[in-house]
Amino acid sequence: MTTRKVPDKWQSNVNAVKAVQVAFDMDEKVQKEIRKAAVEASLSPSDQIRMILGLPVHKKPKRPRLTVSLSGEDYQVLGEKYGIEPTQQLEIKRKLMDELIDFVNNS
Repeated sequence: MTTRKVPDKWQSNVNAVKAVQVAFDMDEKVQKEIRKAAVEASLSPSDQIRMILGLPVHKKPKRPRLTVSLSGEDYQVLGEKYGIEPTQQLEIKRKLMDELIDFVNNS
């Protein structure tokens, strides 16, 4: 069996490919405290765990964003809520962002 050389442009991805994700099944209180500490430090929960364990953390901040998965049924419900056709997903997204901003401003 011959070993092929990894192209130079892929070298930076070699270590990422070798990484293995580890999941922790812990008490809810422990998970909540780690997530809370991560939010307070503007870190992802994964980076917070790396900090706790004394592992290196990427200094380059990731683009901060919140995500939610929406099904076709969700768009139907939201379209009705906002008086928009469910196919108008971009307009629904704008309404969602406005609602989230209002939530924060009124908290």
